[in-house]
Amino acid sequence: MPLRQRLENLPVGQKLLAALLVLLTTVLLVANLTFISAAYWISQESMAPQALLTIGRLVSNPGLAQQALRSPQDAEALLSELNSYSPLRAAAVYDADGKLLSQLQHGDRLKLPNHFSAIQDWRASEFRSTQLVPLSNSGHLLLVASSELPVAFYTGTLTASLGILVFSVLLWMVIARQIKRLITQPIYRLEELSRQVTREENYALRAGRGNHDEIGSLAEAFNTMLSRIEAREQQLKRARDESQAAYDQAQGLAEETRHTNRKLELEVQVRSKIEKKLTGFQNYLNSIIDSMPSALIALDEQLYVTQWNQEASALSGTPLDEALNQPIFLAFEPLKPFLPQLKTTVEQHTVAKIERVTWVKDDTPRHYALTFYPLMGGAGRGVVIRIDDITQRLSLEEMMVQSEKMLSVGGLAAGMAHEINNPLGAILHNVQNVRRRLSADLPRNLEQASEAGIDLETVNAYLRGREIPQLLDGIQQAGARAAKIVTHMLSFSRRSTREMAPCDLPGLIDQAVEIAGNDFDLAIGFDFKGQNIVRQFDPTLGPVPGTANELEQVLLNLLKNAAQAIHQRPDGSEPGRIILRTRLNPPWAEIQVEDNGIGMSENVRKRTFEPFFTTKEIGQGTGLGLSVSYFIITNNHKGQMEVHSTPGQGTCFTLRLPLASNTLPAPTTEI
Repeated sequence: MPLRQRLENLPVGQKLLAALLVLLTTVLLVANLTFISAAYWISQESMAPQALLTIGRLVSNPGLAQQALRSPQDAEALLSELNSYSPLRAAAVYDADGKLLSQLQHGDRLKLPNHFSAIQDWRASEFRSTQLVPLSNSGHLLLVASSELPVAFYTGTLTASLGILVFSVLLWMVIARQIKRLITQPIYRLEELSRQVTREENYALRAGRGNHDEIGSLAEAFNTMLSRIEAREQQLKRARDESQAAYDQAQGLAEETRHTNRKLELEVQVRSKIEKKLTGFQNYLNSIIDSMPSALIALDEQLYVTQWNQEASALSGTPLDEALNQPIFLAFEPLKPFLPQLKTTVEQHTVAKIERVTWVKDDTPRHYALTFYPLMGGAGRGVVIRIDDITQRLSLEEMMVQSEKMLSVGGLAAGMAHEINNPLGAILHNVQNVRRRLSADLPRNLEQASEAGIDLETVNAYLRGREIPQLLDGIQQAGARAAKIVTHMLSFSRRSTREMAPCDLPGLIDQAVEIAGNDFDLAIGFDFKGQNIVRQFDPTLGPVPGTANELEQVLLNLLKNAAQAIHQRPDGSEPGRIILRTRLNPPWAEIQVEDNGIGMSENVRKRTFEPFFTTKEIGQGTGLGLSVSYFIITNNHKGQMEVHSTPGQGTCFTLRLPLASNTLPAPTTEI
């Protein structure tokens, strides 16, 4: 335990005695140190210099001085006379020439100067008291004294200190006895009394009256506290007796009411069972109503809301507790225009139907069908409103109409392609025949030209001069291009058998680019035949299992969207660019179609693959292109399709196809 904590845990009397002992010891030490320091200072500043001055005056007697300067022996005799003086530590005699004649030393060995000329420098560096006495104007006497106190001084000081210490100890013992009598014992008696009161729970005990000090005041306060506790104890006893009497009386009343409570419990149990059944039936009905996909709203005769299911809350944004007992035009504001039909249904008991209304929900237009049913019963008349979301049904109907149109257009395109192929074949065949008929390498041509009297080389020179071969080349190239377009149309419009076969991705991409370049609408927004198509194909990627027609359809949709996004950019921006990439990323083969068009916001990007979702104007898109593409990649090819876009910078679609059809991981989706 630390010393400080031990001191804090001491009793009060011992703390006072310890403080007094420390005080006496400190005073004694400070007094002795002060006395010794003062004596040393007085000796240093006054006693030693005064003694040297006195010795110097005695020795400077002319007779003694002349006698001492005669020879070194006489000087030593003079110094021997001074040897008995205790403060003197050293002495030296110098003749008229400043030469040292004799010297005397006591105790420590001092290095005295050998010549009188060095005395001043020596005295400057010496810390002892010195005195230089002239001898008859022809010599000098150097005296050195010490300021040390004698041993008797220290002995006397120690004796006096011991006496003071003994007296202080006796005084401390007397004071300790009085502290114990006046402070410690009263505190102990008060502590013992408190322990006795706690042990015996006898609040009639009192502390003895002490002196008129703090301890006496504490004893009086303790007695006052005991008196109040004693009075409170008596009050508690009386209250306990009164409460016991009241308890006995209450027991009698409780016995009387127990029989009544039994009857009430039976009635309450019957009522609880009935209420529980009613509540369960009500909850069951509410669950049925809330689980219906249609919004159901029940109104009374004044068109105030009496029933409101969860779908109605989701559609209107008004919770049940706020909608109940509110007019319908406040609870569901979009129904305000139909108040006349609602009133007619209530008054004439007829069913009214509104086939189609359009409301905006989450910034998206949705289509609904409304039906108003009359409500009759013991609770009064009213009307029930059923609201059905028919957006998907209408979209499916539109999709079916559009599909029929696309089938008709596809059949028409296939028929036209077959019809166009015949004249194209004739054109290409005739161009080839014209070249053969003009060739000088065929004997039949030379023979026919000779019969006609013309030179075939001259005819060919004329044709070359008029650039007829270039015109034939143009006809042949245009015909070949038209034949290739027709071939692509037939291949694209042909129904897919969904048979997986190795596909050359670069070839599919080039073929999709060529089909897109022949689309007049796409060519307006983007030049597919210029330098704006960047191909970055991975040479290590080989054939990938897939259905060529379906992959070509997906690529054509992505190219079409990229061209339209580039066409919508503001004027003055950088040139449009589409980057086509293939990359080997085991176990996937990746295809990326990246453009620098207007990009998409985050909300639009998340809904990119939703069926019927489109940002185009009405009549320009069905919202099925990307959803069908997503289905082809994820379902038919067990791959992945994702999109990343930044508004104002562009969009990148990534297609992932499994490299082997027999080791396909589960498809994942990232939108």
